[in-house]
Amino acid sequence: MVLCRLELLIRMPHSKAGPLAYDGSMSFVASRYHPEVASVLALDGEGNRPLPLLAKGCVSTEVRSRMQGANASEWFRDAGEPEAALAGLWLYFSCFAESHAISQEIHTPEGSYWHGILHRQEPDNWNAKYWLRRAGRHAVHPALHDAATEIVAKAGNRLELPATWDALWFADLCDAAAHDARHPHMRETLAIQLAEWQLLFDYCASPRDAVLSRT
Repeated sequence: MVLCRLELLIRMPHSKAGPLAYDGSMSFVASRYHPEVASVLALDGEGNRPLPLLAKGCVSTEVRSRMQGANASEWFRDAGEPEAALAGLWLYFSCFAESHAISQEIHTPEGSYWHGILHRQEPDNWNAKYWLRRAGRHAVHPALHDAATEIVAKAGNRLELPATWDALWFADLCDAAAHDARHPHMRETLAIQLAEWQLLFDYCASPRDAVLSRT
């Protein structure tokens, strides 16, 4: 069983002005978002289902049908990065073409970050790293490192994390696991990737300057 249920995965207070903090106790709750977003997420795991390391197309025709014509400014009203949030929503369902069409037109760190994750799952590790370099150090990285540290600790194995979050290191780990079904750190890789999606999606979908208390 994938090591990822939500004692490990997180929602947290944040501000666009600075890094996020991880307190180890918060969970991703799809119902906090617009009803259309929550309804679509409810079709497959409510935002808590591990993403594949290799995307093989939209998870269902129903998802694609429900999301066709989705308006980012309506679905993500007051969000700091509505278009990026929509790109991330498409990515959750492995809808590569739809997510890519949006993310490649977003000239922000968030657009580059989603773009990098998409190519990581293609898999095209060189291209993924190019876009992750473009994204640079991101405000979600400290919280992601904390989440990864807890995931690895609970797994009780010897995966060595970098001292601070390194998106290029994680791209290499995902690439290795994607090509080896018996990779010794498969469970942790999947769990960390889900934490990454939840953090980045929440960062994009939440109000730009809000500090949201999650207890």
